[in-house]
Amino acid sequence: MRLDHEFTVPAPIGEVWQAVVDPERVAPCMPGATLTKVEGDAFSGTVKVKLGPISLLYKGKGEFLEKDETAHKITIKASGKDSRGAGTASATVTLTLTESDGGTHGSVATDLAITGKPAQFGRGLISEVGGKILDTFAGCLSGKLAPEPAAAPAPEPAVAAAPEPAVKPAPTTAEINTEPRPSAPQPDRPPLRSVPAAPETEAIDLLDYAGQSVLKRLAPVLLGIAAVAGVIAIIRALRK
Repeated sequence: MRLDHEFTVPAPIGEVWQAVVDPERVAPCMPGATLTKVEGDAFSGTVKVKLGPISLLYKGKGEFLEKDETAHKITIKASGKDSRGAGTASATVTLTLTESDGGTHGSVATDLAITGKPAQFGRGLISEVGGKILDTFAGCLSGKLAPEPAAAPAPEPAVAAAPEPAVKPAPTTAEINTEPRPSAPQPDRPPLRSVPAAPETEAIDLLDYAGQSVLKRLAPVLLGIAAVAGVIAIIRALRK
């Protein structure tokens, strides 16, 4: 199925471009996604998905097919499979960035093929859910690219007057022989630092994203059921 979405990020197009071509910067902004490996233009990862009480874990890989910096256009091909074999998903995504009122406008065209439980949503609902996910992505990316507030300048320390140098007597021969010799300078070593483990990624609950849309679709059905139940109740009352 073909899906089209748009989003806006209040940041210069150059900064947005540098972010979207870097999987390590983009992945944390995609709900439920965890990046596990990057090798050149190829990458792999997982996506946690919930359908109410049902949890799915998709493992997959992707690849940049095109990076056109002049046109600010990228094309990505990705595919994944549920770890329990409950479904598959594959997509070719084309993203084009354009300048818009000092910010950046993104147009996303997706050719999607999906099987399993998520396919029960249908094209219309999948498109709505995809749009909301992109809104979440754009909000996260905006926060990452927002300029940090300038720190207040620190007050300059007062300069104390230099004391008068004291005249030191010349050392004796015994002091010269007993004075420790300076050791050879040691080469500088980079400081050790611990790398924090990646935080546990929260699963994306598709029913949360599609909640209002599902209710809108079910409302006429529920009204019809209520009307039928009301008619049956009236008929039973008349028979008595």
